[in-house]
Amino acid sequence: MNIEFSDRLQQLPPNTMTAQEITLHIAVNLGRLGRWALEGKQARIQQFLAETEDYLQQLEDAPKAERFLKTFQSFKKVFFTLKDDVRLEPDWAESAFTWANILTHRAKLA
Repeated sequence: MNIEFSDRLQQLPPNTMTAQEITLHIAVNLGRLGRWALEGKQARIQQFLAETEDYLQQLEDAPKAERFLKTFQSFKKVFFTLKDDVRLEPDWAESAFTWANILTHRAKLA
């Protein structure tokens, strides 16, 4: 049985995102976090780290494809390292940008 993506969306409860959608939200937030780290905007970083952690919990609970799990587990480790050691410097920002890129490309596997 071949189920189209739009059919899957119609089967979800209201306000429920797919793993792919959640992953893309996380990727966008990581891009913002990287930019704000370079701009020195600590308050915005804290706000979006909290939001991203919420998305991460949603993704934890969402059905995910087996082929996405390794990426997901690797990202979780990096995310909590970033969250626990926020630095307003290029290396921290680069890590956020790198994972934004990885997740953008891997979202289709979620």
